[in-house]
Amino acid sequence: MNFPFTSVTAEEYERLCSMYEPLTQSLRRLIDAGIRTGVDEETIRDARAAIDEVAGKLEGTRFETTSTLRHAGTGRPLAWANPAVGLRNAIAPPMNIQHEADGTCWAEFDLGIAYEGPPGLVHGGICALLLDHLLGEAASDGLTKPKFTGTITLKYLRGTPLGTLRAEAFVERTEGFKTYARGYLSDADGHTVEADGVFIQPAWARDAG
Repeated sequence: MNFPFTSVTAEEYERLCSMYEPLTQSLRRLIDAGIRTGVDEETIRDARAAIDEVAGKLEGTRFETTSTLRHAGTGRPLAWANPAVGLRNAIAPPMNIQHEADGTCWAEFDLGIAYEGPPGLVHGGICALLLDHLLGEAASDGLTKPKFTGTITLKYLRGTPLGTLRAEAFVERTEGFKTYARGYLSDADGHTVEADGVFIQPAWARDAG
């Protein structure tokens, strides 16, 4: 089905970002602190009480559905809850995607211990999440066209270390309602994961066209 969106102005978007992004950063810090902490039992109890109090304040007004806002200038949906790039989702990696004129998408970011699989390395599922989203960005012209993952194949060349990483993706070709995209996850020494994906235009979008 097609999803109805409400447009939001660039000014309102900036206001919302300036309000919510610092909160998400603080929540990411809390997640990291919760993983790494070595404080005593009493401090843990005090921290739990404080966290529960803050959660209660945030739950004072809540929405039961995810955002259906769309940026009026770019046409991009504001996917606040997206687990790959959601600005209001603290579990989402801090990935700010850039779009080039040729359709290439890329992002440089740092992954900390919250994304660890083997010691010192990024969990393979997180690598897949990042690349699935980035290939989808490329295939859908920055999420402005309905294209959903049909298949995605990943080749893990070596372990992806925690720390500074780069992800990039581009479209190889389009055949009818199928778009073929390719991408990479890299560290300073080169590619760590390769991905190939096929993205499908849904039937309702084909009928509308």
